[in-house]
Amino acid sequence: MKQYALLCFIGSLGLSGCAGLSDTHAESVGQQSFINQYPTRERVEYVLNCVAKHGGLTYVNQYACGCKLDKIAETLSFNDYEEASTYGLMSKTPGEAGAVFRDPTRAKTLKKRLKEAEDLAESNCFVQ
Repeated sequence: MKQYALLCFIGSLGLSGCAGLSDTHAESVGQQSFINQYPTRERVEYVLNCVAKHGGLTYVNQYACGCKLDKIAETLSFNDYEEASTYGLMSKTPGEAGAVFRDPTRAKTLKKRLKEAEDLAESNCFVQ
């Protein structure tokens, strides 16, 4: 939507017009997958961790790890991804202090959805 606003601003300066843009553009943006919700910093961090996990920086690993995150982003919104990741990390806290991250139904559901998305992405993106 920021790009649309920028186009309209430029249009108001007389460089282009927004009259031709309709609500159809806004509807198509709303129907896209969750891919564009993932911040660049999170994408880079995910790919670097994934590359390290899969044996180091090679073109194949870099491409496959980017593919993997794209597949996850097709399934989970960034908010759900971030929440599931937090639950997963914090559920390792021992004892009662970690129970708040291990026990809630939402935590279990989101961790399961993230695991399923990661497994599917792994099977679709990595060269066997």
